[in-house]
Amino acid sequence: MADTETAPEDLGAPQSYLVLSDGTPVYDRAGAEVGKVEHVLADDRDDIFHGLIVKTPEGHRYAEATVIDGIFERGVIITQSAGQLPEPADTDTPTDGLRRAWNWLISGRAS
Repeated sequence: MADTETAPEDLGAPQSYLVLSDGTPVYDRAGAEVGKVEHVLADDRDDIFHGLIVKTPEGHRYAEATVIDGIFERGVIITQSAGQLPEPADTDTPTDGLRRAWNWLISGRAS
């Protein structure tokens, strides 16, 4: 799902995850659009950003905070391709963020 009109350098000013909207484009470092923000996973009480649920052509993927390279006015840059991002599924030893991602998806809020 490449977007040739918007390169990472055209994404505007850096922003906080607190103002990141669902539907914001997500790009890899090469500038290819890999999906759209479906949901921001954060602990509002403790102000901790866990990551993003990204809607891709292959389905929902979990982008842990450590793979987020930048959040900007008009897009997010991640360090991996969509194919490298894990599916937010239950595993034997999920991270807190991955568990939150899976719980959010199975709660019926994602369509």
